[in-house]
Amino acid sequence: MQPRAIHSGDLELVCRHREAMFREAGRDAATLATMTAHFRTWLAPRLADGRYFGFVLNEAEAEADTDAPVAGIGLMEIDWPPHPAHPDQDRRGYVLNVYVEPHARRRGLARQLMELADAEFARRGIRYAILHSTEQGRDLYRQLGWGGTTEMAKAL
Repeated sequence: MQPRAIHSGDLELVCRHREAMFREAGRDAATLATMTAHFRTWLAPRLADGRYFGFVLNEAEAEADTDAPVAGIGLMEIDWPPHPAHPDQDRRGYVLNVYVEPHARRRGLARQLMELADAEFARRGIRYAILHSTEQGRDLYRQLGWGGTTEMAKAL
């Protein structure tokens, strides 16, 4: 499958993938509906100006003369103070919204997306990246060299 860059026309695709990812992780529908509405508003300008970037993998549909998106990954460059993990850089890469449609799983697509993320961050000179993982993604991320951090969180 050939990757293509995410663009503004992918707004609904990214929103759908994000909501499906959290639904499959056990989040409730009412919370997700609220989140998606606010995420759509947040995402639109970031897709337009390139602050949110990433890739989509399409699968050719035999019956139609189109390519159907089956997987996607979102990436961001985030402002972050120099840190022991990156003492000479004031930014980090951030991976989010990694999603593969259920019928396309177990074919290495998430791995392909993560390899594209690594290459894109390297192209941008970003040498340290973070992500938050669902249980479903943890094994793959570990296989690709990702490790846990000391991060903690609290809802206020």
